[in-house]
Amino acid sequence: MQRLYDFLRRHPTWVDGFWALVLFGMSVVGGAVNPEGPGTQSMALMVPVTLLLCLVIALRRRMPERMLLLGAVIGVAQLVLDVATLPADFALLVIVYTVAANGARWASRFALIGGMCAAPLAQLRWPQDDASPLANLALAILQAVPFALAWVLGDSIRTRRAYFAQLEERAARLEREREAQSKVAVAAERARIARELHDVVAHNVSVMVVQADGAAYVLDAAPDQAKKALETISSTGRQALAEMRRLLGVLRTGEHQESGEYVPQPDVEQIEDLVEQCRGAGLPVDFKIEGTPRPLPSGVELTAYRIVQEALTNTRKHGGPNAGASVRLVYFDDGLGLLVEDDGKGAPHELYEEGGADGRGHGLIGMRERVGMVGGTLDAGPRPGGGFRISALLPLKAAH
Repeated sequence: MQRLYDFLRRHPTWVDGFWALVLFGMSVVGGAVNPEGPGTQSMALMVPVTLLLCLVIALRRRMPERMLLLGAVIGVAQLVLDVATLPADFALLVIVYTVAANGARWASRFALIGGMCAAPLAQLRWPQDDASPLANLALAILQAVPFALAWVLGDSIRTRRAYFAQLEERAARLEREREAQSKVAVAAERARIARELHDVVAHNVSVMVVQADGAAYVLDAAPDQAKKALETISSTGRQALAEMRRLLGVLRTGEHQESGEYVPQPDVEQIEDLVEQCRGAGLPVDFKIEGTPRPLPSGVELTAYRIVQEALTNTRKHGGPNAGASVRLVYFDDGLGLLVEDDGKGAPHELYEEGGADGRGHGLIGMRERVGMVGGTLDAGPRPGGGFRISALLPLKAAH
């Protein structure tokens, strides 16, 4: 049965042709059984009219507008030639429904008007002889109801199809938007990982290089200091590997569920450890906290840590051998203030913007991106008298 149903859906004209044949047979049989009646009912006129009305049924879905016009012409011809109503006139109801459901708008309106006029005109052309004028009027109105119902049914089908088409289009649009948002999210995540890797590698490798140079310099003269430097290199390397493993782990599907516990993202409390690490690497850093420390949004804490990390890394790179730095954290009611300064010889501002003397890092560009993500502001530039200053204000709530 399902295959038969699918076949009929694929060949609707065959179905309409079958019903057209059935309607033709009913009309011919009805005319032969009841030759007496209103109108001429001669076979010479009845058969062509019946054939054309059955043609309207057969081709209604292929050419709805043309079949509507053909049905209208046949109806007018019946009135003019005195061919009274036949069973085949049921085709006019069907074409009114078809045009209302699938035809053009002008054809739908024309079908409604023509259908409402057909019954009154037929009643006027062939009135009931034994009925009063009022009864004939009531009968004409009653016969117009099926045409109105056929049009309403077809128009409701059209509206329902349009509604479902709109739903499908909306679902497809939402799916496209979801895919676009996913691509944007992937790109943003990759950019975030790139910034994190830059900060991790730039800072920790810089510390390791400084410690390695110091260890090589004092290896013979002060073995204890060389040993301490090597221990710092080892711990810094392990820390860098742990952070890189955490960052790269998010690129592996489900790894955070299968194995490995990643180091939590750095926060404000770890800035003091970062300062101690820099001091151990030979960079004097003055660190102060003003205001009352309190929990901050994770994005603000990570941004603050990375800004201090990047600033101290740049100081070691560009500040010169005798440079010193200071770090200030200020807790406001509505945000966190950062001030990182150094008194070194400094470097051209362009190098900081490019990310270093090699011009291949993120530098201040990465800082500005981080600060912008949390809705903050960043001010960076040379200090009067030498050195470099980085000032940032990170609000507790991102700007909308």
